[in-house]
Amino acid sequence: MNIYFTASIVGKEKFLSNYLKIIDILQSQGHKVISDHIIKSSEDQINAESHEELEKFHKSLKKWIMESDCVVVETSFPSISVGFEISLALNLGKPVLLLFTNDPPSLLSSYENEKLISMFYKVYDLKTILEDFLNYVRGKSEHRFTFFINSKIANFLEETSRKKHLPKSVFVRGLIEKEIEK
Repeated sequence: MNIYFTASIVGKEKFLSNYLKIIDILQSQGHKVISDHIIKSSEDQINAESHEELEKFHKSLKKWIMESDCVVVETSFPSISVGFEISLALNLGKPVLLLFTNDPPSLLSSYENEKLISMFYKVYDLKTILEDFLNYVRGKSEHRFTFFINSKIANFLEETSRKKHLPKSVFVRGLIEKEIEK
């Protein structure tokens, strides 16, 4: 599978190890991950590029997203450019996974699109979260089910997710499977 990875270049100072972990998990599963534009670039390099170089990069970026099966985004550090890439991917109909370690991206936290999945993560959760997302992309996830919950339930799920080191969806799915087995 071709996966486009993006994140804040400025955020590399704080989150580079997370970026590399995400890329490593995806590559270790045999996927081609387009990520050099983030990992091998610096803010100074980008600021020094000419208008023509930036235009050429923009065309490459669009091509990479178009040729990808999905997009994985680490959004813990805000970035307008990353927001543009997310918007472009969604407009092209690509499934997008937003990963964050603190708060969800403010503009996207209430945006509803079945192709957009937002997940809080801890590094130890990444493998499971990425596998679940890729199963969804492949269509191995039989159905995606979204519903609204009140803040009491949301707080419970968040706390349980952290304590059990599980994504919330995995915890809820486990509860349903236990009920089915009864």
